[in-house]
Amino acid sequence: MLLAVLPAMAELPSLSLQPIYKEIEIERPISVQIPNDNTDRKFLIEQTGKIKILPRDESSSDSSIFLDLSDSIQVEKDFEEGLLGLAFHPEYADNGKFYVTFSRQGPKRLVLAEFQVSAENANAANPDSERILLEVQQPEWNHNSGNVFFGPGDGLLYLCVGDGGMKNGVYMLSQKLTRWNGKVLRIDVDSRTASLPYGIPSDNPFVNEPNACPEIYAYGLRNPWGAAMDPDSGLFYLADVGQDLYEEINLIEKGGNYGWEIREATQKFHPRDAMLAALGRKPKPAEETGFIEPIHEYSRADGLSITGGYVYRGEAIPELQGHFLYGDWRFGNLWALYYSPDEGKVVANHHFEKPADLKAPTVQPTGFYPDENGEALVLDWRGGMFRIVPAD
Repeated sequence: MLLAVLPAMAELPSLSLQPIYKEIEIERPISVQIPNDNTDRKFLIEQTGKIKILPRDESSSDSSIFLDLSDSIQVEKDFEEGLLGLAFHPEYADNGKFYVTFSRQGPKRLVLAEFQVSAENANAANPDSERILLEVQQPEWNHNSGNVFFGPGDGLLYLCVGDGGMKNGVYMLSQKLTRWNGKVLRIDVDSRTASLPYGIPSDNPFVNEPNACPEIYAYGLRNPWGAAMDPDSGLFYLADVGQDLYEEINLIEKGGNYGWEIREATQKFHPRDAMLAALGRKPKPAEETGFIEPIHEYSRADGLSITGGYVYRGEAIPELQGHFLYGDWRFGNLWALYYSPDEGKVVANHHFEKPADLKAPTVQPTGFYPDENGEALVLDWRGGMFRIVPAD
């Protein structure tokens, strides 16, 4: 079990949230990405369908539209559907390829598509270059996830997918290796396996199991929101939104099972037994499943919906080095968590932003991302951006 109070590894300085880009209209931001092309351009992803290039001058009102998918994506409920993720190809400077996740309907699905930059304009995408790689059926509008990134070590594309929606894990898809829902998927966008529009990495954990989806890298997830692989340590952090009692942070391992819908964080998820009884089925004993426990969990006293981030490797706040930044979307609490690989546990969890009024938090975080200098940005669901800085 996890400790309720974690010892402090080192005191952080007081931190504050500095508003930036106040003159730019921002609508439901969910990600900031910087391509590896030596331009240091910041691309802002809005859930409403636009990808914007932000100006270098953070006081400027001058942004440009890189790609507008507002008329292409399809949304039933805009709370969790829409444009959900962006990842630039590691060789973007040479091939101009990037990958986005978004919602479409009829049938309801999460789409992973490849696009290319315009041949004439480096600051604009070619909207006609869409190549669909993968479509995940979504029974409901919620729990799409759609977090997507390239592994810094292997160059493979990782895609996080939610459990299909509703509540109580009612579709029971997260534990099924025959479905993509409730999983982390891993594919190779630079190769092809048989007739697939992508390649299956030969070391994916279930590639030799005939009844399993070979794309699956890890499973047993509910609604991942905030996944990042730290290039320095190689650790794969993933925040998973809970339901009734707990929010959790996991370290993802190849082939790992993280427990949902049998467990919520480290606790047994009791509604599942009632569902199985109604269906005339017996629950599988938890001790037989080999779940990987989260490295950290928090209760409803601290929040209702976790937003994961990334491991800080900037220089402006040396004491923050190696900490995983995360927060709670509803309450606006922000933390910096330090996991020690040597000790195999979390040794510090600094609570650096605690709103005085939970009904009016400074930020409702949808993401934490490094800027072009590695310094920490926080996105606000209500339409804003902040930089984490030492307090005056």
